[in-house]
Amino acid sequence: MSVSALVCLAPGSEEIEAVTTIDLLVLAGVKVATASVAGGGDLTIKLLADAPLVSIADQPFNAIVLPGGVQGAECFRDSLLLVEKVRPTHLQGNIVAAICAAPALVLQHHDLFPIGNMIDFPGLKEQIPAKKWLERRVVYDARVNLLTRQGPRTAIEFALKLIDLLLGKTKAAEIAAQLVLIPGMYDLRD
Repeated sequence: MSVSALVCLAPGSEEIEAVTTIDLLVLAGVKVATASVAGGGDLTIKLLADAPLVSIADQPFNAIVLPGGVQGAECFRDSLLLVEKVRPTHLQGNIVAAICAAPALVLQHHDLFPIGNMIDFPGLKEQIPAKKWLERRVVYDARVNLLTRQGPRTAIEFALKLIDLLLGKTKAAEIAAQLVLIPGMYDLRD
């Protein structure tokens, strides 16, 4: 069975979070599609999406990934098409993965996970209700299949946890072994 993930991009998306996640998912054998939520805008690194979101919005994916960056997350927040892509992905039991500013500015803003625990970029902590906030580098809430991370410095851990969820611990360990990680950086224990 082929496992797929949709990584959304917008002007202002955090490049480290997007590229690291895409790279490690592809390395693990996940079929990755990238979609532009909006056109234009300057990026430090030019990222070219496979397609506009509107042209692949009806395709199913095992996971949808929302990189952070305030400007990119605000673009995601303002895209009704993106919100309507996230909602059925979640309701069908597939993974929604958001990092940095995306949990607060997109998921919480639209109340897409009323019971989902999450983490966000520390500077946006006040936008996540205290009852949902967990003080960890990664938060995976299995009740709602929601994976969230703090920010750019956690991009490798984010991608490895997503691989773990999509393909299992063995594949995540295989990919982690190919990286030169700080010992104990990615712990495969629950």
